[in-house]
Amino acid sequence: MNLTQRLQGAGLATLLALVLSVSGVANQPVQAAEISTPEIAESALSSSCLDYRVIGICVWITCTAVGCYTETSIKVTHYVPELVVSAYQEVGKNPWRGARGIVSTASELDLVSDAIGSATNSLFEGVSGEVADDVPRGGGTSTERHSNNHQTVRFKNADAVGHPALAAFDNLRGFMCRSGATPLVPYYVSEADSTAWRANIPEMSYPQALVPGVRELGQAGDVWGNVFPRSGFVTQTNDYKAGALAAQRVADFVTKPGQPHVYLPMRPPRGAGYWPPKPIREGEASTHRWQPLAPQREDSCAVWPDRGPMATYRDRRDGSGDYVWALWRPITCCERRGARLLYHTGGKGWVE
Repeated sequence: MNLTQRLQGAGLATLLALVLSVSGVANQPVQAAEISTPEIAESALSSSCLDYRVIGICVWITCTAVGCYTETSIKVTHYVPELVVSAYQEVGKNPWRGARGIVSTASELDLVSDAIGSATNSLFEGVSGEVADDVPRGGGTSTERHSNNHQTVRFKNADAVGHPALAAFDNLRGFMCRSGATPLVPYYVSEADSTAWRANIPEMSYPQALVPGVRELGQAGDVWGNVFPRSGFVTQTNDYKAGALAAQRVADFVTKPGQPHVYLPMRPPRGAGYWPPKPIREGEASTHRWQPLAPQREDSCAVWPDRGPMATYRDRRDGSGDYVWALWRPITCCERRGARLLYHTGGKGWVE
């Protein structure tokens, strides 16, 4: 039995059970892309996504009036599920049911949706010249009607909320690294960021948005789209890729301070013996990995694209256009055992 399995058996599974019991959300079967808080918390038991490794030691020194002494602690590196990122069609219908109350109250959704519907329709008209009849209020798809143009403009609402299992990880200090995120805290709600998420202001003027081929999510022969401008409008025929690109855009600015969006930046704690991840960069596993949660939950994590250029992702596509992922971030740390870190071995894990 490896260390990850022992952690799961001895502590993590028990703590996650507590999270499930106090979440206040019934663990009932879900339909389409919907998912519950207990199911999301349970998904954090993935040993593949955790990728737990002991890589070295830290030596600490403490000096008092009578002399100095040293103590050691193990250095570990692993991924932590920091955020649950949803990309979905209709305002107020986040497929993570437990997040709907966190994101906004029902009255706020009603007030926002009318204004959003008008803004969305005007933007679709500016792109395609005509709004598709089946575009839902506040989100949806508009297909070019010219016979020689088969592009599809899609719009996704997006939310990023602290992963509900973070409390379990934080209670295993000494074995697990703490996260810079807080469980069930809304770090981003696209409804509250209409200027940037819906009107592309000021991101449409960024060099990354104006120069083709810069900051693209994809691979040779399979470009999912540009990360910039970081808005909800995506030109993509594959709905799963469109949702994934919207989620990647949110993660890109949520992990950075001072971005032109209405959001709460994640601020990793600083201190000796703690090496937080760098801001997210598309395609770089040293900064993040994604775990599909809905419409189909998987126990593995990867950066996108995670399949070959010809993959259709048919098994991951949802007819309602709603998707949920867990964002895992790599952290390296060792338990503090003294006043000052004297030296450490084993490098900085994934952070390097």
